[in-house]
Amino acid sequence: MSNPSVAEVAGVNNAAAPSSATLKKFYHDMLLIRRFEERAGQLYGMGLIGGFCHLYIGQEAVVVGVQEALKEGDQVITAYRDHGHMLACGLDPKGVMAELTGREAGLSKGKGGSMHMFSTEKHFYGGHGIVGAQVPLGAGLGFANKYKGNGNISVAYMGEGAANQGQVYETFNMAKLWMLPVIFVVENNQYAMGTSVERASSQPEFYKRGESFNVPGEKVDGMDVEAVYAAAAKAVAFVREGGGPMILEMKTYRYRGHSMSDPAKYRTRDEVQSIRDRKDPIDQFGAKLVARGILKEDELKAMDKQIRLIVNESAEFAIDAPEPKESELYTDVLI
Repeated sequence: MSNPSVAEVAGVNNAAAPSSATLKKFYHDMLLIRRFEERAGQLYGMGLIGGFCHLYIGQEAVVVGVQEALKEGDQVITAYRDHGHMLACGLDPKGVMAELTGREAGLSKGKGGSMHMFSTEKHFYGGHGIVGAQVPLGAGLGFANKYKGNGNISVAYMGEGAANQGQVYETFNMAKLWMLPVIFVVENNQYAMGTSVERASSQPEFYKRGESFNVPGEKVDGMDVEAVYAAAAKAVAFVREGGGPMILEMKTYRYRGHSMSDPAKYRTRDEVQSIRDRKDPIDQFGAKLVARGILKEDELKAMDKQIRLIVNESAEFAIDAPEPKESELYTDVLI
């Protein structure tokens, strides 16, 4: 029996459209990530978050759309811009914020901080600070799934800067050779650390990066959560049905610097504002929901108010929570 083509799976999958409840969830989850990250930025400025802190503001549609296409048991692994991914997995904002502030109640007991959060309960495997290191690990998760025959898939997120790393191409080759159930999501926010795609990549269309390994790819508007979900659902069906690995390039944009220490002088304020005005994933989607009669303007405002309360409570919880005991230095350490 031959493996299905992407086109064959797409023909089956296009019939499924998200319900009104799912569309409302899209808006809620994107807004939660946005408000959480804004508050995290404030806490960093107050000196309550140490080390690096990479915010996800502007890219919310990517993880929310992809996560909705997965099922229980599917695994996710990403790089250091991971707060949004944890929230999209359904993790408690209090635990995420407490980890950012290095508190005992954090999801990694305050030892992982912004870049290294984990939750095996939610099948979230990090949070990795080494550029591109999570990609072969994501393929390893896919290998384990195939070995066990459990029907699960893994999703390995990376930035477009990481897509130029050598281990990524080794992983593409092995993943296709062994027909692993893994989706590689390239979050192309167009600037890597501070260098534009055009200056750093001889092939800036990252969905084509798997062609020499026969790994199919698709380019997606990563600022449109419905487009992300549709593409992710198609890719998930393709991979789960034995088609092997697939690449999704999400064309997105981050509004803030690479990290909180980045003044982002490599682009103009007008450029950022133009993207906000024309393509903001939350504002544009909210307007669509109102136009379709799914939500009213006052309902959007009420949702925002509720989310702000949740985020403020998570910040207060994180500030008041105790720091880890000294004994935690010796727990969860492999010797």
